[in-house]
Amino acid sequence: MREQPDNKPVDIDVVILSYARNAELQQVTLQALESLEKSEDPEKVRFHVIVIESNKELKPYQYPFSKTVYPWQRFGYHRYMNIGIGMTKSKYVCIANNDLIFHKGWATEILNAFESDPDLQSVSPACSIHHPEQGIALNSGLHYGYEVRRELIGWCILFKRDMLKITGKLDPAFKFWFADNDYGNTLEKYKLKHALVTSSIVDHLESRTLKTKTTKEQMELTSRERFYYEYKWQGRSYFSYLNNIRKFYKNLRKIR
Repeated sequence: MREQPDNKPVDIDVVILSYARNAELQQVTLQALESLEKSEDPEKVRFHVIVIESNKELKPYQYPFSKTVYPWQRFGYHRYMNIGIGMTKSKYVCIANNDLIFHKGWATEILNAFESDPDLQSVSPACSIHHPEQGIALNSGLHYGYEVRRELIGWCILFKRDMLKITGKLDPAFKFWFADNDYGNTLEKYKLKHALVTSSIVDHLESRTLKTKTTKEQMELTSRERFYYEYKWQGRSYFSYLNNIRKFYKNLRKIR
């Protein structure tokens, strides 16, 4: 990694979404923050962390190593990420789940990847659990592409802020599911390069927050998004989209 002018550290803004509805989930967020804080030498890489906490009952609690905010707006994955991105200004932006473990040097490896390929705009780190199961070896170089859960890992994405001048903000219509698919399609649409950096390791604990929600809550966060995704990217008509939404909520009301 090339040193900054005057030996200043590289600044990276990190936006983490948390829903600490119980002590166990709050500990998940704390674990992520502690691993992030220990992952890099602050004289070389400096993190500016924003935690967007959905549990308003925790207010005014502040997580360590971060600034914690409690938005008044209704939850939406992209909506909340946009709030955090708007509060920051560094050249590099990382958007991340709270159920992660950041390994030593993960950000340095990503900065090295950006230096080796100046046209690279967006990257994901590898997961030492998930990626070997997908046939992708750790430390096997850069894997270019946009396939979700392979090259593009929605639980942790790091990109150059200037990229947003081309793509615009994250689409707030995606409240949870298909948010990573939309991100990948947007990069591909504008021919912006994305890669999996297999020497950068951030492990994912697999949707701890989602598993605590009721079936009805999970359906609202997941199934509904598919209809909008099909409308935006797969040619479904707006009338068909609205009709599917109507049927979806009609069926949802039958679930207690």
